Amino acid sequence: MKKLVVLGAGYGGMRILQRLLPNDLPKDWEIILIDQLPYHCLKTEYYALAAGTATDQHLRVPLPKDDRLTVKYATVTNISLADHIVTVEKGEQISFDKLVIGLGCTDNFHGVQGADLYAHSIQTMGATRKTYELLSNVRPEGTVSIVGGGLSGVELASELRESRPDLTIRLFDRGESILSVFPKKLSEYVQSWFIEHGVDVKNNANITKVEPGAIYNHNERIETDAVIWTAGVQPVEIVRALDVEKDRSGRVILTPQHFIPGHPDVFVVGDCASLPYAPSAQLAEGQAEQIVTILKLQWKDDTLPEKMPQIKLKGVLGSLGKKHGFGMMGDRPLTGRVPRLLKSGVLWMYKYHSG
Repeated sequence: MKKLVVLGAGYGGMRILQRLLPNDLPKDWEIILIDQLPYHCLKTEYYALAAGTATDQHLRVPLPKDDRLTVKYATVTNISLADHIVTVEKGEQISFDKLVIGLGCTDNFHGVQGADLYAHSIQTMGATRKTYELLSNVRPEGTVSIVGGGLSGVELASELRESRPDLTIRLFDRGESILSVFPKKLSEYVQSWFIEHGVDVKNNANITKVEPGAIYNHNERIETDAVIWTAGVQPVEIVRALDVEKDRSGRVILTPQHFIPGHPDVFVVGDCASLPYAPSAQLAEGQAEQIVTILKLQWKDDTLPEKMPQIKLKGVLGSLGKKHGFGMMGDRPLTGRVPRLLKSGVLWMYKYHSG
């Protein structure tokens, strides 16, 4: 049997499994999925787990089951493109005929002193569990500092406000306003929500140092009980170590067909791929759909298209606690209860009807 090895059960990896199994995988092929956990995780909801408003179980989706799918629980330590071999912990080697790399991302601390040691993360399930424990144990009327005013930072700050109304919550952002990539109407709405609910937004921030019990903004020391980092991501180290061309963010530059140039059997999906969009679950799924199209053409020895269709993104939805939200549907900004209800509906459909 020939082997399609999929590294990571993230949004991209899951979509590939769902589209190929049970009927669209050639009979002489099998799939080996390598992941650290026995389930797919709803990463877009990690902020709620960290804040204590969603349970660990709520964020799990079962992996597909099929006789030709083998799940190996392991950590990838090396990828040899030339030898077609993936190495996992303890030196075990797994050969592949085709490979999909979907190992996701990790925090980018941008060289800020002490951030990698003393700031906490919501980038992985394991890190989010630790952050939940930290935030749950912050002393009454303590202070939490969140670095980064993008979608993750905003959702974490608002959810934590509902979970721990006793806390002082500070949100540090480099921009003139939070959610700077969104239309001004949305940014102003979210900023007003924070003012109304007592979240202290620090615009034009420049975090220069993190140490136990303190964070430094423009070198000004500010005491804090916890620091949560949501200020940027980068591909995991194993991908950054690959000897292939990458963009300025360290993501792998691909052909239009989503494989590594010179390696038509090695695809990269999700946060590790260099694409003309901001990384998102929706983008990873759209890219995965196109990778499945290319795989089917390769298996039939058909000619590959020179270009792929533009991946259509339906929009972005964010939450402000359990009752309010914001988002973009096409070019239309949404605020209030409607986007929050829409997000809950999308999450329910994904969790219970995915694939």
